[in-house]
Amino acid sequence: MNQSERLAAFVALGQRLATISTDELTPLAARARNQNAWFDLPNVTHAVQGIAHLLEEEPLRHWAARYPAEPATVRQVGVVMAGNIPMVGFHDLLCVLVSGHILLAKLSADDTVLMQWLIDELVKIEPLFADFIKVVPRLNAADAYIATGSDNTARYFDYYFGKKPHIIRLNRSSVAVLTGRETDAELGQLGPDIFQYYGLGCRNVSKLYVPRDYDFTPLLDALQTCEGVLNHHKYQNNYDYNKSIMLVNGVPHLDNGFLLVKRDIALVSPISVVFFEDYTNEIELVDKLTDVAARIQCVVSSGGLFAGSFPFGRAQAPGVTDYADGIDTLNFLMSEL
Repeated sequence: MNQSERLAAFVALGQRLATISTDELTPLAARARNQNAWFDLPNVTHAVQGIAHLLEEEPLRHWAARYPAEPATVRQVGVVMAGNIPMVGFHDLLCVLVSGHILLAKLSADDTVLMQWLIDELVKIEPLFADFIKVVPRLNAADAYIATGSDNTARYFDYYFGKKPHIIRLNRSSVAVLTGRETDAELGQLGPDIFQYYGLGCRNVSKLYVPRDYDFTPLLDALQTCEGVLNHHKYQNNYDYNKSIMLVNGVPHLDNGFLLVKRDIALVSPISVVFFEDYTNEIELVDKLTDVAARIQCVVSSGGLFAGSFPFGRAQAPGVTDYADGIDTLNFLMSEL
C-alpha cells in the first residue's frame, strides 16, 4: 500500500464511524462497560464521533502531506496504549500506520474491546492492513516505542525502551483560564471540558485559574446542566468520598451538589473535584502557566482568546495535528527511525 491508499482506508473508517447506528453501538458499548465501568454509552459514542472527526478527508490528507509519503525503512513500532478513556490509543495507531510502519500494539487491559473492534473494522475496509497490525502481549520485537502512562510507569518504560528510539509520555492534565467576564452561556460550555469521560482524560480540565476574589456562583450555576454525572455510581462514590474527607478535615471548598471546588496549587485533582488558583494580572497568570507548561496538555478559555488556548467546550475535540504532550508523533516516525 502507498500512503494515498492508507489514507483512503482511514477516510472510509471515519465514514463508517460517522454513520454507525445506535443499535450497533449500544451492544458494543455494553461489552466495553463490562470490561471498564467508566465506558458507558454516552462516552463511547463521544469517542467514536471524535475519531470520525479526526478522519475527515480534507484535514487528514492535508496533515499527511506535510510529511514524507513513505518511510526510509519499514520498522516495527511498539505502542503501549492507555485505557483511561475509550480508544485513546487511536491517534498513535493512526500515526504508525499512515507512516507506513508496522504497528505492534499492546492494548490496555481496560480497553481491549473497543480497540480490537476498531482494528477489525479497519482491516475489513483494507485487508492489507492485516500485515501491518499485530496485537501482542509483549513488545520485545519492536524497533521503536511509543508509550503512554503515568509518571511512575514512565520510569519503567524508560528503563526498558530507552536504548531505542522512543516517545514516552508522562502525566498531563488540562486547565481553564477564567476572567470573570464570561457569560452564563460561555461558562456552561466549560462543562464538557470538566465532565466528559468523568474527568479521566488528560484533556479534562482539572484546574481553574481565576481572578482574585472571583465569584464562583455563576460558574457553579452554569454547570448544573452536567449534574447527570451523578447517575454513574463510580462518579457518585468519588463525589461522596471526597466531600466527606473535606468535611471531616474542615477543608474550605465550594459544592454545587456534584462538583467540589477547592483552592490548591496542584494541577491534577481527584474525580469530582476541580482545583483553582487565583491571579492578580495577566503577567502573573502567564508566569504561573509557564511554570507548569510541561505538565499541561491543553488550556481552554472563553472563545480561545487566551494565547494558545482552545475555546470552552473544545478540549475533548482535538484535531489530527493536536499531538499528545505536544510531541509530533508522525515526524518522529518519519525522521527518527
